[in-house]
Amino acid sequence: MAKTILAFAASNSSVSINRQLVNYAASLIDGADIETLDIHDYEMPIYRHDREEADGIPQLAHDFLARIAVVDALVVSVAEHNGSYAAAFKNIFDWCSRVGREVWQNKPMVLLSTSPGPGAAGRVLAMAETAAPHFGGNVLGTLAVPKFDENFDSEEGVLTNASLDADLRALLAKL
Repeated sequence: MAKTILAFAASNSSVSINRQLVNYAASLIDGADIETLDIHDYEMPIYRHDREEADGIPQLAHDFLARIAVVDALVVSVAEHNGSYAAAFKNIFDWCSRVGREVWQNKPMVLLSTSPGPGAAGRVLAMAETAAPHFGGNVLGTLAVPKFDENFDSEEGVLTNASLDADLRALLAKL
């Protein structure tokens, strides 16, 4: 039976370069069933303890966790907003962590990031890599793609930098 892998961008941009990257990465995984997720489908009110006390945890948090529960592994590309997670993703994560600390449910995961600049969203990628094990994530490796427009052909949907492409393929082979 083929593995099922859930791939998504932790970005709420309709033109997300992280979505382009994670979709390309998912296309490289042979012999697996790939499911994709759009975090727009899990938009919830901003987490606040008072709101949780009054209204409980939104069903969408449970739905997000249910998607993770039925897959074998994860590929996530994290967007960096001012050195941290995109607010939309962080909010989903905050709500999900209220259901239980093991948000990633001990799944093997590959973490990616990209940005238009040379930093490649490395700060948020490092943050995600450090945090994931505390929330049930088994990080197999990470890859940051700098200068997205120079290293990725958006029209073709492919990583054009041969070295980065080889690194990505080697990383995905761990899944």
